[in-house]
Amino acid sequence: MADDLGTPYLRFERVGSVGWCTVDRPQSRNALTSSMYLGIRRAADLVADDPDLAALVVTGVDDVFIPGGEMTGRHDDGNEDLLDVMRMDILPFRHLRNSHVPIVASVNGICQGGGLIIAMVADICVASDRATFRAPETLRGVVDVNLAAMLPVHVGVANARDLLITGRRIDAREAKEMGLISRVAPHDELREATLAAVGDLLRAAPGARSVVKSLINARYGVVDEMAFTTSLSGTEVVEGFTAFGEKRAPNWVPEEFRPEGRL
Repeated sequence: MADDLGTPYLRFERVGSVGWCTVDRPQSRNALTSSMYLGIRRAADLVADDPDLAALVVTGVDDVFIPGGEMTGRHDDGNEDLLDVMRMDILPFRHLRNSHVPIVASVNGICQGGGLIIAMVADICVASDRATFRAPETLRGVVDVNLAAMLPVHVGVANARDLLITGRRIDAREAKEMGLISRVAPHDELREATLAAVGDLLRAAPGARSVVKSLINARYGVVDEMAFTTSLSGTEVVEGFTAFGEKRAPNWVPEEFRPEGRL
């Protein structure tokens, strides 16, 4: 029970001195429920509180890392009221970003939305050569303030505009070339490459490593959580989520630019 992350869709495993948090909800393509967001926070705390553990790896199953949050309202893991109680505090991004625990994102496949934020706040992101990256929030009517604050620091203003405003998908090669991530490995060698990254992190002195992490994180600047909360109550979000559920383009897209199916 000590390693229970509060949801059946997250697994916490101890492999030597490394804690592995695996997102395992393939029936919903690993979309994060409110309990899963909180469970990822708890995974970092489990490592921090255990002297036998030294690092945390976050990964996914099959061909999906994390596609973002659950958009259909099916938070079916027994904690449906958590989001109403905790609101923004349920999100793990600030917690992971400020954690003294070395964190590696092992991106095995589709990485977008909240998954993309986790990849950026991790100390090192190691991606499969089959992984893809995307920031689709504006396609749903959401203002993602974490992505708006972090992406320009990683990839520059021009690339950040391109990714955030268009929501286009890029592969692992392009993601590494623009500075979104630092390491790419052949898909079948992802676990070995992930452990190599963990080893690289753990060779650094813990105190010095944490200070350097804090100094780098300061470059992200202000994350305007009020803007995010305001966007979630807007009419564009209603239409964006409805269109997603109905597998169509939102009505703000001019007819000649509407693709078949959802954006």
